[in-house]
Amino acid sequence: MNQLVTIKTMHDVLVQEGVGRLEQILLDRPQSDAPLYHNFGPGLYIREVHMPAGNVAVGHYQKFDQWNVFLKGRVLMLNEDGSTTELIAPMQFTGKPGRKVGYILEDVVWQNVYPNPDNEHDVEKLEAKWIDKSQQWQAIEATRIDALRMKHELDRQDFKKAIQELGFTEEIVRAQSENESDRIDIPAHRVQVGLSPIEGKGLFATAEIKAGEIILPARLYGKRTIAGRYTNHSVNPNAQMVAAPGGDIALVAIKDLAGCKAGQLGDEITVDYRQARAVALSMDLQ
Repeated sequence: MNQLVTIKTMHDVLVQEGVGRLEQILLDRPQSDAPLYHNFGPGLYIREVHMPAGNVAVGHYQKFDQWNVFLKGRVLMLNEDGSTTELIAPMQFTGKPGRKVGYILEDVVWQNVYPNPDNEHDVEKLEAKWIDKSQQWQAIEATRIDALRMKHELDRQDFKKAIQELGFTEEIVRAQSENESDRIDIPAHRVQVGLSPIEGKGLFATAEIKAGEIILPARLYGKRTIAGRYTNHSVNPNAQMVAAPGGDIALVAIKDLAGCKAGQLGDEITVDYRQARAVALSMDLQ
C-alpha cells in the first residue's frame, strides 16, 4: 500500500509540476545503487543501466531518437498526461527525444544503443552528444563534489609531499599529465572520467569492482590509457599499479569499489603515486 501511495504521489507531482520538480524531490532523497556499464561494438556505444525494484527512475533528456533494448524486468512508465504504461522485458523499441520516468516493479536491465561511427570511447564526449543533464542535476552534483573536497585535503597535501620525494615539481607533473602525445584510446566497461573532489578530473567506478580485479590497463604498448592519465593520488588508495606482461601496467583494485548510485558516479579510484612510480621505473629498467 505504501508503495502504491508513493507511486501515485510521484505521478501527481509529474503531472501537476513537471519532470523537473519530480527530479528535484528524488535528488533530495537517498539514492539507490544503479550500476552503469559502457559497452562498445563496431560503430556502437551501448549504455547499460541496472535498476533495483521499488524505485522511481528519472532519465536524463535524450536529444535524439535512440534504440532501447529492455533486457530484464518490469517497469510502470509514468506519463505526463496522467496515463501509465507497463513495459515487460524482453522488448525493443525506438525512444523519442525527451525524458523517461518509471517505477521499477522488478529489477531492470536496460540498454540505450547509440550510433558511434567514429568509435569514440570517451564517455564524457558521448554523453554530451546524446544526452542533456538538467541544470538542477548539475547544480546538485557540483554542490556534492564541493562538499567532498574538504575531506580530501590530506590527499592533496600528501600528493605535494610525494612528488617532492620523487624529485618532481607540480608544474612538471601537470605538464606530463596533460601531455596527449602518449595517450592510447581504449574502451572502459565499468569506469569513466568525471570531476574529482581531489583534483581536476578523476577516474570513477560506474559498477561494482571487487578487490583483486583488474580495473583497466594503465599503460598499454608504451602509452597511457585513461587509467594512467586520470587516476588521482591518495594517502589511502583503493587501487595500485601492477606490472603486466610485455611491459604493460595494469590498474588493480585493492579494495572493493562501489558503482553508480542513480546518476552519481561511484567511488573515485586512487593510487599512491610513490607505488605507481616504483612500478613504472621497474618496467622501464627491464
